[in-house]
Amino acid sequence: MSRTDLRSRIKQDVFLLDGAMGTELFARGVEPGACSDAICIESPEIVLDIHQAYFRAGSDAVITNTFGANRYTLARHGYAEKVHEICQAAAGLARQAAGDEKYVLGDIGPTGDFLAPLGMLQPDDLREAFAAQARGLLDGGADGFIIETMTALDEIEVAIEAVQSLDSGLPILASMSFDKTTADYRTMMGVDVPSAVAKLVGLGVDAAGFNCGTATLDEYVGLAKAYVAAVQATGKDVIVFAEPNAGKPDLVDGQAVYNVTPEEFAAAEKEILALGIHVLGGCCGTAPAYIEAVAKAVR
Repeated sequence: MSRTDLRSRIKQDVFLLDGAMGTELFARGVEPGACSDAICIESPEIVLDIHQAYFRAGSDAVITNTFGANRYTLARHGYAEKVHEICQAAAGLARQAAGDEKYVLGDIGPTGDFLAPLGMLQPDDLREAFAAQARGLLDGGADGFIIETMTALDEIEVAIEAVQSLDSGLPILASMSFDKTTADYRTMMGVDVPSAVAKLVGLGVDAAGFNCGTATLDEYVGLAKAYVAAVQATGKDVIVFAEPNAGKPDLVDGQAVYNVTPEEFAAAEKEILALGIHVLGGCCGTAPAYIEAVAKAVR
């Protein structure tokens, strides 16, 4: 019996993504400031172990360790020429952990720069860079793509177009990162939820969601409500997914410390599920124990 393709699978029942990658890399001795993406070729056993831990915890899919594996971000660490090598290796490691039954999402994050006129990036150059990243992920065996932690509509649009240019036919999940304001939820670039959802749905993604940001668990539940309402307002049948952090961190000696327990995180995810969001995962601060708690709470 062949495995259900990812696009069909995420339309079914609860589908669990994984949790934080950076948190787990640091827990295994990777120094903050190091090129996390390059760990895929320099210490692949670390990345493989993280993926395997999430699958043991109950994840249906893991996200590749390629958040910053575009040529602009890699150039800051001297790895600009290794985009394809890193992305292909990363997807291969996730594929090895997933086997034939589970799924791999190729991760594409922001560059950390801005498109002109705010920054120096040109749309065609950026599109080419994201396409090269996606090609490596595709060659490594990804089942789909997740474009995440975006804050600017122009950058996420270029990223989506870049993945679509490969004509792979694989599903695309796209998410933006929001903070709670006094009135509503906004990205760092001032994008509100209805604007984000309208853009993502209009670009034809398979799922629109949110991840990361600075919010409490209650605020993430409120953000989930806003997302569901915004998707319903479009009149389109688009899946919503949620990857909140482990609550809002405290700063201790300059470091972000997440004090939410796995059980508290799972309770919030259960509330999000009740809103109609069945594709769930975690972002910063969420270790395999958090995903295991979610799995027990929602299944």
